[in-house]
Amino acid sequence: MIKNNKMRSKISNGFVYLILSIMSVIWLLPIAWLLLISFREEAGAFTPYIMPKGYTFANYTKLFTDTSVFNYPRWYANTFVVAIFSCIISSLFILAVSYALSRLRFKARKPIMNITLILGMFPGFMSMIAVYHILKAIGLDQTLAGLIFIYSAGAGLGYFIAKGFFDTIPRALDEAATIDGATKNTIFWKIILPMSKPIITYTVLMAFMAPWVDFIFASVIMKDNYNNYTIALGLYRMLERENLYRYFTQFCAGAVLIAIPITILFMIMQKNYVEGITGGAVKG
Repeated sequence: MIKNNKMRSKISNGFVYLILSIMSVIWLLPIAWLLLISFREEAGAFTPYIMPKGYTFANYTKLFTDTSVFNYPRWYANTFVVAIFSCIISSLFILAVSYALSRLRFKARKPIMNITLILGMFPGFMSMIAVYHILKAIGLDQTLAGLIFIYSAGAGLGYFIAKGFFDTIPRALDEAATIDGATKNTIFWKIILPMSKPIITYTVLMAFMAPWVDFIFASVIMKDNYNNYTIALGLYRMLERENLYRYFTQFCAGAVLIAIPITILFMIMQKNYVEGITGGAVKG
């Protein structure tokens, strides 16, 4: 009986590993194809064969040397600046709002939570025309500062996940710190945040990725301000009909380079995430 159970368990585990392996291959295929095309020597978006006939690094070097039509380095720098500042401001907003709604009790707490829940049901792009005219009225249209403002202003609406995490931290810690003379500000910075590495990691990653890959708001806010394009908007221009044949392989190379900052950030933050799970707060 025991042997039969062990055999069934091995078969079940083997089947699960097989399914996961197949899913991994399916997930990695587009990435492998993109990487392969980025080194392809032949121009054009379509070829009747899969494996390139020639390989070259020119697609990558041209991104940074041939900037007469597409200024990729400028777009990359623009996106990096916007993503960094938006990430910092948005993360602080989200964590602060989450802490306030999780630990503090005040009359407007439930109405605020209900209103933000309703507002969160509407996609952000529904308001992009109104947002553009507001930015234009205050002189921030077609600017990087305007993009940072847009990405950061509504960040507090995404407090739900962080609040849920803060709710799991025992309130007895707050009470003990208060008895010792700690203020709410001290409790937030010195007690809650050091015990919340997993949710901080998640919040930072999401806050960085959102402006890094966004196309809709960037296209509306920037209009024809070529020098302030973000990388998503700039790469899209490479896929226009008159540019597709000549710049498609460079587009693939640019798309590969987009993943580098996100990958590095994830590798750095993943360590904090694991440490937060294995050595974080004792929950009760």
